[in-house]
Amino acid sequence: MSTPSAIPTDTRPASRDLFGHPRALSFLFATEMWERFSYYGMKALLVLYMVKYLLEPQRASGVVGLGAFRSALESVFGPLATQPLASQIFGFYSGLVYLTPILGGLLADRVLGQRRTVILGATLMAIGHFMMAFEHLFLFALLMLILGNGAFKPNISTQVGTLYAPGDHRRDRAFSIFYVGINLGAFLAPLVCGTLGEELGWHYGFAAAGVGMTLGLVIYLVATPHLPKDAFAKREKTPLDRAAWRSIVALMLLFLPVSLYWGTYEQQGNTIALWADQFTDRRFFGGEIPVTWFQAFNPFMIFAFTPFIIGFWRWQGAREPSTIAKMAIGCLLNAAAYLVLVFAALAAGGDKASWLWLFGYFVVLTVGELYLSPVGLSLVTKVAPAGMLSMLMGVWLSTSFVGGFLAGYLGTFWSSMSQVHFFLMLAAISAVAGSAIALLGIPMRGALRD
Repeated sequence: MSTPSAIPTDTRPASRDLFGHPRALSFLFATEMWERFSYYGMKALLVLYMVKYLLEPQRASGVVGLGAFRSALESVFGPLATQPLASQIFGFYSGLVYLTPILGGLLADRVLGQRRTVILGATLMAIGHFMMAFEHLFLFALLMLILGNGAFKPNISTQVGTLYAPGDHRRDRAFSIFYVGINLGAFLAPLVCGTLGEELGWHYGFAAAGVGMTLGLVIYLVATPHLPKDAFAKREKTPLDRAAWRSIVALMLLFLPVSLYWGTYEQQGNTIALWADQFTDRRFFGGEIPVTWFQAFNPFMIFAFTPFIIGFWRWQGAREPSTIAKMAIGCLLNAAAYLVLVFAALAAGGDKASWLWLFGYFVVLTVGELYLSPVGLSLVTKVAPAGMLSMLMGVWLSTSFVGGFLAGYLGTFWSSMSQVHFFLMLAAISAVAGSAIALLGIPMRGALRD
């Protein structure tokens, strides 16, 4: 009888552990850190690069395929000025990097295995980042990054889960540690890539992202002997039982509200960057905070707050919220973060708002993220049937695919709505998502057990 949580595990002796966790976790941590450095470094520059440079008529005409792509978008959404067009491209990119993990998961589960698929993905992404240096290849560079991320993302995450036996209490903590690696790279990325891009030239920032991805690939190649065996090599081909199907259906029901959450969350690299650039007083001790640096706030707070959130859950003991309750809380906190910006816009009264409002927004947003994102990753490795682990991780990550497209669409209203109404809209969408998750948690309690 198959059990949803019975995923392949690494059986190395405990002497190989490091700080209470398998040594392989540190290699996966470092690989993911540099991959996220490259991803967020490029993402920190993307909208600003398009609005301020690439989409100027003279340059845009030289980008291969952009005219046809713009025409296709305008046939659906009507005429698009520079900012809405940039927002739509950002949304397509942010969305597709989280759709292709479904294909990457299937490729790993059925053909290549997790390790070779990660190597393929890292290689494609490194090539894509360096292609960004060639303006006419802009859309092709994005395509390489999308395909590479699809191969890389689900398989690096599932390898964390396979380090632990079913029921091992260290697994949730391991994903929180792994999530720190994600956000350490995301913290450094705007400071390095963003500064290089804004101060020295856009292509210097993109090149730094390419160097980061190359470092991640090298670390992973060196680490290969320490990593768990590929899951498909140990998988028994047994039919799914009723419990497995219940878990799969439960994950699917969570898909829509989690996608709504990501649609609002992903405004960080889109309209929040424009808010920081156009409507924020960035003066600080006689200087001015670079726009891209604000995107370092969230990842810095992730690894600053994670120990306190984990400690708080441990302190709660039996009163610790269930997985579903944590995810609902995360959405509601995300809604509260956008209410902070509503008050910022009202307080500014048409002038620029203090950067401290953005700081407060990121504090609330980050706590909400810690209640939802790593918890969701851990949930999938707990309940997914072994033979579908990478594929279902890809499906779960594709909530960000829908969310990314939604983020791009919502961003088109930035130019036509007041800031107060725009942020209220985002708060309402996230609140609806949290309420839906809470309601779904009642019938799904058995299928999505903690």
